[in-house]
Amino acid sequence: MASSGFFDTSMQVLDKTLSLRSEKHRVISSNIANSETPGYERLEMDFEKDLARAADKSGTGMVATHPRHIGASGDEAIAGLQADISREPAQDAIGDGNNVSVDREMKDLSENQIRYEAAVKMLTKKFNMLKTVINERA
Repeated sequence: MASSGFFDTSMQVLDKTLSLRSEKHRVISSNIANSETPGYERLEMDFEKDLARAADKSGTGMVATHPRHIGASGDEAIAGLQADISREPAQDAIGDGNNVSVDREMKDLSENQIRYEAAVKMLTKKFNMLKTVINERA
């Protein structure tokens, strides 16, 4: 989502949240699919702390006052945010070296889905508010 006067920081954060939650869904699904693959080490994806940090930066900081200035806004931090996907070492693995717990993955999948749906609802409300403003102006 491009930065514009209509699309505030919260909309950018929600947009990025949806993208990252979709990616997290893919990671969790991969763990579930490989739950019986010998030697498979589960993948872990963490982005919540980085997203919160990027959102905090967006409201403050330097502002480019000339087109040739280098931007330093948090909007760029939000747009450029990448999730950390790492392998979790198989310390508590069963005899085959696989450390995926399907119960844990299903819990994580459910939690991720609930958070995704909450972000969709918040973004929908933001767009509805924008639509209301536009309709009242017309």
